[in-house]
Amino acid sequence: MKPITSKMLMRGVWEGMPQAVFIYTPLCGTCVAARRMLDVAEHMLPEGILSEMNIHDIPELVQQFQISSVPAVMLFDGQQDVPKMVYRMSSVEHLLSEIRKAVLK
Repeated sequence: MKPITSKMLMRGVWEGMPQAVFIYTPLCGTCVAARRMLDVAEHMLPEGILSEMNIHDIPELVQQFQISSVPAVMLFDGQQDVPKMVYRMSSVEHLLSEIRKAVLK
């Protein structure tokens, strides 16, 4: 996963680019487990679909998209400006399925 900035994310949204963004905090144990699952899932997705953002760096996006907790994955389908939020990180299969449904239509 490559880190992106708010500007990079919003440019992709405006350009209609499907994308999945992992939102985390550095000291969150659950975020570490979610990252491991997403690292595995990333190998089964097209390159460049999955990126990451530290929630401490994006207070304006937290408010705009009403991000309620971490870890989270924001899924943009390329057609809507409002992301689908995934907060449940139960398995690699679940995350892969959610990302594919939203991003790889």
